[in-house]
Amino acid sequence: MLSHENRPATVQPASKPAADRLTPNGAPNDAASSHHLFIVTGPAGCGKSTVGKFIAKNMNLPFIEGDEYHPRANVEKMSRDIPLTDADRWDWLTRLREESLQRLSASQGVVVTCSALKRKYRDVIRVAPYYFHDVLVHFIYLHAPESVLLARVQARHGHYMGAGMVHSQFDALEEPGDEETDVIAVDVSGSVDEVETTTLASVQRAVLRDL
Repeated sequence: MLSHENRPATVQPASKPAADRLTPNGAPNDAASSHHLFIVTGPAGCGKSTVGKFIAKNMNLPFIEGDEYHPRANVEKMSRDIPLTDADRWDWLTRLREESLQRLSASQGVVVTCSALKRKYRDVIRVAPYYFHDVLVHFIYLHAPESVLLARVQARHGHYMGAGMVHSQFDALEEPGDEETDVIAVDVSGSVDEVETTTLASVQRAVLRDL
């Protein structure tokens, strides 16, 4: 898993309002008329939490850790390396969408971690604009070879999801296709610093495209 442990801080906390941070490099602040939902996705070990917190910090946006919204039954299954079914995930995905929209009522954007392994899971989040009409949804898909992510999960401690879940998540994974134009794909095989810098730049470019 990508982690900040034992690394010196390289970026100072953002001090500008979220609306300003969403329009980098002096671009016109037309993005203030929209709300942005950034969903950081990918299999176990890809660094969703690390990257999501970095984006939220640097864009001065609230952060939602998706794993914290799983019902207890889901957590117990995953802690025993039992893959979740579609039925296990529907209420969790809906709850994440509703919590995200609630946060957007007080912020121009929000960053959420959610594995969103299948297209139909991503589609649950994609309907957010039906409830909050000026929402723009961006999926940030973090990817790397299974062997890389397996090694990261094996090295981490204190997380209920074990290494056995990596293979099952890759089995379930439906990588975003070209027609999913709201997806930003980032290779996370490199160092934490490289991944964070690349992802933040890609997110900022996506916001500018939507101006």
